[in-house]
Amino acid sequence: MNAPPSFESFLLFEGEKKITVTKDTKVPNAAVFLVMKEDHTLGNLITMQLHKDPQVLFAGYKVPHPLEHKFVLRVQTTADYTPQEAFTNAITDLISELSLLEERFKEAVKDKQEGLE
Repeated sequence: MNAPPSFESFLLFEGEKKITVTKDTKVPNAAVFLVMKEDHTLGNLITMQLHKDPQVLFAGYKVPHPLEHKFVLRVQTTADYTPQEAFTNAITDLISELSLLEERFKEAVKDKQEGLE
C-alpha cells in the first residue's frame, strides 16, 4: 500500500518545527504559515477565527496534498498589525472559546446526571 505509516500524521520528526512563518514578498503585510502534522480541522478553525478580526484583510488555507499532514495558511493584515499578531490572537481566542465550551459542556452533563438521579 502507498499510504504513509499512521504515526507520521501526528509525530514531528527530529528537527521538524510545528509552525514555520515566511514573509510574503508579493503582498504587503502578509505572511505564510506552514503548520505541520495538522489538517482541515485546525486550518478551518484558525481561518474562521482570523475572519472575525477586523484588521485581517485576507485569511485562507490549503492542504497541499491529501496524504501530507500539513496545511498552508496565508494571512494579510492592515499596516499597523502584523500577521504574526493576528495568528497569535486567533489562537488565544480559540483557546478561550474552547475552554468555555468545555466548561459549559461539563455543566450540562452534570445537570443532566443530577436530573436522572
